[in-house]
Amino acid sequence: MSSIPSSPLPFHRTRIVPAVVAVAFFMQMLDSTIIATSLPAMAQAFATDVVTLNVGFTAYLLAMAVFIPPAGWLADRFGAREVFLSAIVLFTLASIACGYSGSLWEFTAARLFQGASAALMTPVGRQLVLRGAPKAELVRAIATITWPALIAPVIGPLIGAWITTHAGWQWNFFINLPLGLLGVVLVAFFVPHAPAEGRRPFDLVGFLLTGSALALTLAGLELSSASTGGAGSLAVLALGVLIGFVAIFHLKRTTHPLLDLAVLKVPTFAFATLSAGTAGRLAVNATPFLLPLLFQVGLGLDAVETGSLILVYFLGNLLMKSVTTPALRYLGFRTVLVANGLVAALTIGAFAFIDGQTPRLLLFALLIACGLSRSMQFTALTTIAFADVTPAQRSAAATISAMLQQLAQLLGVAVAAAVMRLSSYFAPPAADGGMLMDIRAAFLCVAVIGFVSALRFLALPAGAGAEVSGHQRR
Repeated sequence: MSSIPSSPLPFHRTRIVPAVVAVAFFMQMLDSTIIATSLPAMAQAFATDVVTLNVGFTAYLLAMAVFIPPAGWLADRFGAREVFLSAIVLFTLASIACGYSGSLWEFTAARLFQGASAALMTPVGRQLVLRGAPKAELVRAIATITWPALIAPVIGPLIGAWITTHAGWQWNFFINLPLGLLGVVLVAFFVPHAPAEGRRPFDLVGFLLTGSALALTLAGLELSSASTGGAGSLAVLALGVLIGFVAIFHLKRTTHPLLDLAVLKVPTFAFATLSAGTAGRLAVNATPFLLPLLFQVGLGLDAVETGSLILVYFLGNLLMKSVTTPALRYLGFRTVLVANGLVAALTIGAFAFIDGQTPRLLLFALLIACGLSRSMQFTALTTIAFADVTPAQRSAAATISAMLQQLAQLLGVAVAAAVMRLSSYFAPPAADGGMLMDIRAAFLCVAVIGFVSALRFLALPAGAGAEVSGHQRR
């Protein structure tokens, strides 16, 4: 039985459904970045310190890691629309609970529920988009649901700082109430119902293994990027990787695996989500972390100047949205991933040579170019990942993609932090006692990773994903 209903118009499936999913994604991703500037105020409200408050954020991370793997099974069992709608409702209620929390432990419990519901949004939302969009419209649909991941990390801290200053830290969570209500209404009216796609048994062992592996790996990366990271974080990371290998062994041999790893045999999916794709996402995810450090810690700019420069970078991300589809149609995925990936790597590396004497006009141009190339690479990677995935594989593909993107996001921050730590340890102290040289080393390292990732896409066939991009070889 086909899972695509015949009654809704194609416009509903190709334009409105991705837009609805994007609203939910924006709510989730904004929440994870908007509160970064609220930590001192929250710590004071809970009568604790910022370091101890981190338990609330670790709880969110771990809950999200544990509940991403079963997302595909839940969508197949109960219907993607129903699971997605439930996730929005639970996330909104958990956000309200976060805002009303009167103690650290109440906040931590609310964050656990928030992380669990957020874990279902990304893979199930992508599944809804994949189910409804024909391949010719996939680039447009994926571009729509990708913009929250590009915009939220950039504008989140700016919005959070304003809300905390003028309304109080609680409103960083209460802001999700109107967004959540909007999401519920849009899903109820515009996302078509489809029957559940399968009733396979739940793989409890696979759930325990994959959840543990992902949680420990993400926790290890999070700890390693902190200033207190050391042997303990490496041990947690190593244990997570070890359990991950056990999970893969189990998933390949059980009759009804939680995740069907056969989708990794699809070349375009494997390229975009594993080696080359993970390295490319590492580079683009590290940049929003490094830029504020460069401007504030390295160059000594104040918060207003830094915010203005970050908005220029955000403008570059936004401007590329309308260019992505025609660029892929004219050049094809391989050319875009290689050429644009090289541009992205070069612009990232160029920040290593920025100093206090750099003309602002040149800095603006570099920020826009970096934002443009980041947006293009992110969308191209996400789209080609699903170009050759069959309907039967989309559930596993959406879940595995969400897991690996979560890893790449933290990996980018962890690698950048590790390079800065190594640089400060081995290099002689800077004359002014600052971290500028360490930040420059991180930019150069991340740029090299992005450069190698871009060249790796030369191994793709020239016509890879042509059915999706519409590219015709000349």
